[in-house]
Amino acid sequence: MMKIANLVELLHMVISNYFLSTFLKSINCSTLWRILIFTIVKIISKWSSVRNNQTNKPFPPGPKPWPIFGSLPEMLLKNKPAFHWMHKIMEEMDTEIACIRLDTVHVIPLTSHELAREFLKIQDSVFSSRPICMSAGLVSNGYLTSVFLPIGDQWMKMRRILASHVLSPTSFQWLRRKRDEQADHLLRFVYNQCMSNQPVINLRKVTRYYCGNVIRNIIFSKRLFGKEAEEQVDALFTLLEYLHSFGISDYLPWLSVFDLDCHKAIIKKAYATATKHIDAEVDQRIKIWKDGKKTVEEDLLDVLIILEDTNGNPSMNVNEIKAQVLVSIHSITKPCEQRCCVL
Repeated sequence: MMKIANLVELLHMVISNYFLSTFLKSINCSTLWRILIFTIVKIISKWSSVRNNQTNKPFPPGPKPWPIFGSLPEMLLKNKPAFHWMHKIMEEMDTEIACIRLDTVHVIPLTSHELAREFLKIQDSVFSSRPICMSAGLVSNGYLTSVFLPIGDQWMKMRRILASHVLSPTSFQWLRRKRDEQADHLLRFVYNQCMSNQPVINLRKVTRYYCGNVIRNIIFSKRLFGKEAEEQVDALFTLLEYLHSFGISDYLPWLSVFDLDCHKAIIKKAYATATKHIDAEVDQRIKIWKDGKKTVEEDLLDVLIILEDTNGNPSMNVNEIKAQVLVSIHSITKPCEQRCCVL
């Protein structure tokens, strides 16, 4: 029965596309009308596929979805984080597992540790990789870094480079002096603030500057101060806030051009601010190495630039280096922010 149903659905799609293309060619209509008719047919075909999936597969309980869009309108109109809305729905339904349809995607939230453990065991191959989403693609400049990459050749390459040359015990000991320098600066600043009878020290701000300058000193052998450092830190935390956040375009890709939730615009603006100094520094350092003005490795950026594969070619291109540097800088800010909140 399933094979016959799939065959009928495939035949229906082929006939529909044929008659649609013939109709659009035969009539003299504007481009707007063509786009409108094509969109309507696509929406109807998606709706029919969703209805077929619902009738063929049993799902956990969940809110009654709207046609075509599922529960997206309710989720967006509540004006709160998506996971808060999902948890409230599950509390009202008194269930530990639910099914929430978003367009053609069925989201299965869990509040039971036992069920979550079973999901991770059975679907281990799915959860072992990383999801594809708009925010991760923008932050990683097209999935060039190891942090956001799904498992594949690029992920294996970047993981090998990080494990052997960046996060190795040898590199950790080699860069200890740079970390100690920033710790001395932090203690000196706090001491001077106390000696000047400063009643309150903004520990959050101090920790942000310290964490950012530690990784900058390790990568660039320099620090940022003043307005430039403040702008970069704010941009990095904006990227962290919207990274892997709920986005409409992740479930309805055809709405990505409209950017209804403004996530894409916010991420692009923060990305441009965060990478302004990084890109300039990387380009300048590559030029110095190409001109032969530098021959000794002093920091991690030098290591990433001079790495070569078995054929003698650079292991990382310019875009990969810039993306990895950005991820390295903003990956250390979030844990330090969390420690500051605990303190």
